[in-house]
Amino acid sequence: MPSVLPDLWRSLVRITSFTGKELREVIRRPGVLLSLVLGPFLIMLLFGIGYTGYRSAFTTEIVVPEGSSLPRDPQFYEDLSSGRLNVLGVTADRTATEQRLRDQAIDLMVIAPEDAAAELRAGRQAEILVGWNEIDPTNDSLAQLAVSMLISELNSEIIRRATAEGIDLAESELGPRVEDISPEIFAKPTKATTGNVAPTEPSVTNFFAPAVLALVLQHLAITLTALSLVRERLGGQLDLFRVAPVSSPEVLIGKYIAFAMLSLVIAVSVGTLMVFALGVPIMSGYVIALGIALLVTFASLGVGLLISLVADSERQAVQLSMLVLLASVFFSGFVLPVQDFIGPVQYFAYLLPVTHAIATLQEAMLRGAVSSWWMIGALAAIGIGLYGLSLLRLRRIMRSAT
Repeated sequence: MPSVLPDLWRSLVRITSFTGKELREVIRRPGVLLSLVLGPFLIMLLFGIGYTGYRSAFTTEIVVPEGSSLPRDPQFYEDLSSGRLNVLGVTADRTATEQRLRDQAIDLMVIAPEDAAAELRAGRQAEILVGWNEIDPTNDSLAQLAVSMLISELNSEIIRRATAEGIDLAESELGPRVEDISPEIFAKPTKATTGNVAPTEPSVTNFFAPAVLALVLQHLAITLTALSLVRERLGGQLDLFRVAPVSSPEVLIGKYIAFAMLSLVIAVSVGTLMVFALGVPIMSGYVIALGIALLVTFASLGVGLLISLVADSERQAVQLSMLVLLASVFFSGFVLPVQDFIGPVQYFAYLLPVTHAIATLQEAMLRGAVSSWWMIGALAAIGIGLYGLSLLRLRRIMRSAT
């Protein structure tokens, strides 16, 4: 029993020694503390001041057939939608409007009935056709809500006008059979027939699966490479590289190839599970989707290598990698659309490789083609730019080792 207290005291001394050692290690590296405290704070601050909380109104085109007595003033229909529609114009060319909808030049198409009065005389509701082109399930639901609000307001407007004009005018317009119209038709003179012309069903699984794949590829590439050169720098292996017959480009290219091969295996494995286990379509074919995966991997490897060349410890490299992941979740469009942020924050979002990867993978897999080709170019430009910065930094480090 008397020997227990000395042993406990010696154990306590050893524990406090290790505690002090770890605290001194952290304190001696202020960069770690700054990244731990300022990093998350800055991301939250940027999100707080950048997120507007406002979803843009659907850009809409109204088709009113020739000879219809319906108004042709875009403002009339925009006022009925309670701010959910941004009516670009009113036209009689249905074919051109349908093509603009398929080309995603507009978000919503509303086609008015050719002869609403004839439908009412026959005791039927006038049918309004509404279409949209959305693969995002959230936007699909918002489009249905906007249409419901429009039809409700349109019915109220028709009833209001009929009441104001009086029954005599209604009889002169509808003819002698006005008394045969049911009360339900008077209560709801119009109805909407809606449809989504997107080539795939806007389900949550289909929409978010490409985004998860893009996020996994970026984080995997950054995490692997962020620790790569840090270990070699701290372990003195860069001194060996300096005296060996190897150049800085050869070091970087070798690492790019190694980690790209590993990322490619991960991409194929995750993609196979998505397609065969979850039923996520790849409408563009495997070549385009694989090409996008390679581009985001190339750009993400550049981010990770640059982190490994500026971090002063493995701890800080891991922390910086996590900050990039946190920023990617907030700003890449993974959770909230990039368009919901103010302009400067959108520019920051487009500096992240995963922002372009999510948008292009969703288009390729769910629409069958990539319309935002500038994002493909942006991914390549980010990758090339980061490779150049990493090369310059590695050369400087290897020269300073002399």
